[in-house]
Amino acid sequence: MAFAPLDPVLHNQLRLAIVSLLVSVEQADFNHLLERTGATRGNLSVQISKLKEAGYIQVTKGLRDNYPNTVCRLTPEGLHAFEGYVKAIKDYLHR
Repeated sequence: MAFAPLDPVLHNQLRLAIVSLLVSVEQADFNHLLERTGATRGNLSVQISKLKEAGYIQVTKGLRDNYPNTVCRLTPEGLHAFEGYVKAIKDYLHR
């Protein structure tokens, strides 16, 4: 039996970290994700864009206390992709 393919969108350390953080919260702002992942602003921004393009997260841009604020939340598609990725990894480990 062949191994299941791993989702190439989630098979990136930072994108996987972002989605993993969003699984446990309703939403997270850019600064929270920046602090929790330890990524650079530029890299985090690029990876958020890739997750948004894949339909895995919803991104809302606005202002908070007169400063730009980006808020991310996981979509149902993103949750489904994450659960599939976790299942595939478990299958790899239990062979």
